[in-house]
Amino acid sequence: MEKKMKVFVSAYACEPNLGSEVGVGWHWVLEMSKTFELWVLTRRSNRRAIEQFRSVNPGYEGIHFLYYDLPEWARKWKKGRRGVHLYYTLWQTFSNKLVKETMLREGISVFHHLTYGNVLWKVSAFGQKAPHFIWGPVGGLETIPRQYTNYYSFGSRMFEALRRSIVALIPFNLGFRRRCKDASLILCKTDITRSMVPAAYRDKAVLFTDVAVEKSSHFPEGTEFFSDKASVDFLTVGRLEGWRGFDLVLDAYAKARFEASVRRAAGESLKEMHLTVMGNGPDASKLRKQAALLGLSASEVTFTGRVPMNVYQRFIAGSDVVVNASLKEGAVTVSFDTLSLGKPLICLDTTGFTRYFSPDYSLVIPRREEGMEVPREQVVKALSDAMLRLMDDRLREQMSHAAYRAGENFTWEHHGREITDIIIKYVSLHNQVDKI
Repeated sequence: MEKKMKVFVSAYACEPNLGSEVGVGWHWVLEMSKTFELWVLTRRSNRRAIEQFRSVNPGYEGIHFLYYDLPEWARKWKKGRRGVHLYYTLWQTFSNKLVKETMLREGISVFHHLTYGNVLWKVSAFGQKAPHFIWGPVGGLETIPRQYTNYYSFGSRMFEALRRSIVALIPFNLGFRRRCKDASLILCKTDITRSMVPAAYRDKAVLFTDVAVEKSSHFPEGTEFFSDKASVDFLTVGRLEGWRGFDLVLDAYAKARFEASVRRAAGESLKEMHLTVMGNGPDASKLRKQAALLGLSASEVTFTGRVPMNVYQRFIAGSDVVVNASLKEGAVTVSFDTLSLGKPLICLDTTGFTRYFSPDYSLVIPRREEGMEVPREQVVKALSDAMLRLMDDRLREQMSHAAYRAGENFTWEHHGREITDIIIKYVSLHNQVDKI
C-alpha cells in the first residue's frame, strides 16, 4: 500500500459543527485527510469538540491532532476578539518549538499554514522554512475608500485609515516579502491579494477560495420556494461592523421599500418586503439608529442579535433572498450556504468568492468599473434595484433552483479534490525545481 504524503497543518481555528473560519479549518482538514496523513496543530480549547466528533465518527485515524495554548494566566486578558491579534502572534511564536519537534521526528517536509490567513500576520518560523511551505488561502490587502468609511463610527474610520496606510506600505513589508519568497504555493482569496504579491513570486500565487458548500444533516435536502408568503424576506448576516456593508443594505432596503410603495400606488401588484439583520458587533446600536432615521419600523426590519447555529440555519432556510454587502472578502460561508439551500444571492464583487457565482442564481454588483471605484450612491442604488428585481416570484423561483443545482458543483467533497490536487501539483513542481 502506497504511503500517504505527510503534511503538517497549522490551523489555529479548527472545530466541528461551526461556521466561519473555525468551520473552514475543520472542513479543509477533513478533506485533506482523504489524501494526506496530517499532523494538525490547533488550540487546546478546540480539543473537546474535536474528540467528541471523532468518538462518533471513526475513520479519521490519519489525522494526528496537536493542541497548544498559552498558560491560563497568560490568556486571561483575551476575551473573544479583544486581544486576538496579540494572542495569535504569541501562539505562533511559542508553538514553533512543537512544530519543529514534530516535523523533524515524523520526517514531514510539507508545512501548510491554513487558518487566520492574513498576509500580514505571523507564520511559524520553522514551518515557513520547510522544504514545502503552503500559505493560505490568504487575504487581507483589500481596502475600503473614504466615501464608504465616512458613514462608519469613529473607531471604524480610524481602523480603515490605518489599514489603507499599512497596505500602501506592503511593498516595503519585509515579513510579507519573506513569506512570499519562502512559499512553494500561495493560495490567494482575492485577485486584489494576488496582484500585490511581488512579481518575482506571482507564478506561485493562485486564486483559491477557502469555502465550499456544506451538504449535511444541518440543512434540509432540496430547496423550498415560498410563493404563498405575504412578503419577500431578505436576510443579511454577519458581525455588525463597518466593512461588512450593513449600512449599505439598510439604505438600499429603505430605497427599495419606497419605490415598491410608489409602484403599488400606481397599480402594480407587489408583495410587502421584510429585512432581517442577523448578528452582533460594535455597530449594532449605530445600525438600529440608522434604521430609525430611515423610517424603518421594527415590523419592517428585525435585528436578531447573535443567534446559535441551528437558529441561523432555520432563518436562512426560511428566507427568500440573502444579501451580502461586504466591501471585502467576508460572509463567504453565508454566501455558499445560499447554494446549499437554493437561495438567490445579492452581493458585492470582492474579486474573491464572487467569481464562482453565476447570474443564473446571483446578482453580483461591481465595486470597481474600468479601474475606478463605483460611487457609494451608485452601489446603494444597484443593491436597491436588485432587491426590487427579486420581488418577482417567477424569477426568484428560477434562481432558487439554479442555485441549488449549482451547489452540487461546489461541495466540500468537490473542493477537497481541488485542494489536494493543487498541493500535490505544486509540491511536485517544487521538487523538480530543487533537482535542477
